[in-house]
Amino acid sequence: MELQDKDHLPGDVLPVVIIGNGPSGICLSYLLSGYTPYLSPGASHPNPLLQSKLSEQPHLSLLEQDLEYLCEGLEGRSSNPVAVLFDSLLLPDSDFGSDHSSPLEWRYEPERAVPHLVLGKGLPGGAWHAMEGSMLTLSLANWMELPGLKLKDWMRDKRRNLRNDRATPAEIASYYQHYVSQMSLEQNFACGTTVTSVTREPGRDGAPPCWRVSGLQRGEGEGEEAPFSLLAHSVVLATGTHDIPARLGVEGEALPFVCHSFWELEAAIARGELDQASDPVLVVGAGLTAADAVLATHHLNTPVYHAFRRSVTDPGLIFNQLPKLLYPEYHKVHQMMTQQQHRPGGPPQPDAQTLHPRPASPGPQPHPRSSYPGYLSFPRHRVVEFRPDRKCILESGSGERTAVQVSKALVLIGAHPNLSFLPGNGRRLGVYPDEPITCRRNPVEVDPFTNEVAAAEGPGLYAMGPLVGENFVRFLKGGALAIASDLARRQREGRDGWADRHAAVQTREICLLDS
Repeated sequence: MELQDKDHLPGDVLPVVIIGNGPSGICLSYLLSGYTPYLSPGASHPNPLLQSKLSEQPHLSLLEQDLEYLCEGLEGRSSNPVAVLFDSLLLPDSDFGSDHSSPLEWRYEPERAVPHLVLGKGLPGGAWHAMEGSMLTLSLANWMELPGLKLKDWMRDKRRNLRNDRATPAEIASYYQHYVSQMSLEQNFACGTTVTSVTREPGRDGAPPCWRVSGLQRGEGEGEEAPFSLLAHSVVLATGTHDIPARLGVEGEALPFVCHSFWELEAAIARGELDQASDPVLVVGAGLTAADAVLATHHLNTPVYHAFRRSVTDPGLIFNQLPKLLYPEYHKVHQMMTQQQHRPGGPPQPDAQTLHPRPASPGPQPHPRSSYPGYLSFPRHRVVEFRPDRKCILESGSGERTAVQVSKALVLIGAHPNLSFLPGNGRRLGVYPDEPITCRRNPVEVDPFTNEVAAAEGPGLYAMGPLVGENFVRFLKGGALAIASDLARRQREGRDGWADRHAAVQTREICLLDS
């Protein structure tokens, strides 16, 4: 679908523009396209309190019910109450290994559809297309699926088998792309688009203010980019947070042996740069990407130094939140982190030395009975400096500094979203307005039951997915429910002035699209 650089007439304002075509944007598009969840007749939920509430008005769709009321008393692995609710309805008791069927049924009701447009830089599926296809996803495969299309059924049709009930990123990316086609959502997706600005526009001729979304779109098979400009009553930020790798901000971080993505490690492995004779690889970070880097490097028998700022027993550490039986490889990394810790004061080791201000002690040493030779963790350490001679200076919480000689350093401490289309890169929208937006430390602050952005310049700006702290697909679907529910309420109330005519107007007509 190609966008034209035309200003809209005063009445030609899109109801919704979604920025980001990953699983967040896809799921919201599904709900806005008329696919509506109801309590299935005769179905029951294993939670008796939730079942009782759902049974009070079974004739109403989930989009018409009081989500805050339904969320009361529910507990789950997300801090977002609507995410816990929707996850509980789609995958009842899944955290306990149960395989209860969902009590929801999906009805296609085109009269409920909200015209919308989904903008994305690449193919539907977002960042999943940029991930390597060989590694297994963290989540169980059914946790990765979107409503209305069982991932296992799709995999079976493709004659593929799930390994340990988990799929590869390449398979998930292909599933999301197929989902858009299977659900006939393509007319709502404009790929190859880069949004450059989102601004608040005053209303024309007495109409209420709206949002202007401007950017560039690549032509199919062409390198040229054409500008576009759209007006919308509501804008949804669904960009994810994988665009810009986070940096430590220390001296020497720009040196060529310092990398900031897992894929740089994979490229180095493919070029044959690492083997058992290499100097150790330093992995910085305690998230799952860092764990993947440890596993990939350890598999080559290349020595690994692993530095991270938390304690191995910190409950906030992701490894302390994962069931051991479902994630044996990550449990292995956590064992390595726990059992193979640097012990200050041991005998010296080649290529490592301890620096002052503390009294000198020898270099990094593991436990004498090593279960994982070639691996050494540095809990509660931070990187102070990278040096041109490939020495990295680590500092413990007590101030002791240790120099380690490495072949490469991988700084894998998370990423920031690219919100350059917003003033100040969107910082003012965060929980901490003076800091960059990040998934874990500073998400966009939203209303917990509508996902409307708290500090927006005006009404109708929403955020979902990793931007609001939801990194798992199973929980970001709750953001789609919250937004779709709030938009349905606005539609019923006619607050944006488009409700009376939305059914008669197609998205491509409103947008002046040339498809």
